[in-house]
Amino acid sequence: MNAGEILLVEDNPDDAELTRIAFAEASIPNPLVVVRDGAEALDYMFARGQWSHRDPAAQPALVLLDLNLPKLDGREVLQAIRGDARTRALPVVVLTTSVEPFDVEASYALGVNSYIRKPVDFEQFVSAVRQVVQYWLVLNQPRSA
Repeated sequence: MNAGEILLVEDNPDDAELTRIAFAEASIPNPLVVVRDGAEALDYMFARGQWSHRDPAAQPALVLLDLNLPKLDGREVLQAIRGDARTRALPVVVLTTSVEPFDVEASYALGVNSYIRKPVDFEQFVSAVRQVVQYWLVLNQPRSA
């Protein structure tokens, strides 16, 4: 398994904690880094602001992105990730409660790798998290950077 960090972009503290618990339940060894809004997500990705100490070449192995975020929404974050050569090939999975056709279509048009509606049931959520990480960090053969 790719042991790199997984970046969770999630403004809801309850959902962030639920994801942490799901990672523990699914025995996912990757460190989970949580940022609370779209601007902080881009600061993390590009080593700016409070994240300026990070090596910008050390990108996360996977980005789990909520769509409805403060400051910059998930679509804007996705557009910035895909618009920069350093982050263009990163696997980005939208993990959201929205099943609005516009959100799904807009996310794919902007280059998301996968769009997943967050299951409401905890066991289903743990299973979904396990499957997402298994696919993107174990089974998937990434593009060369």
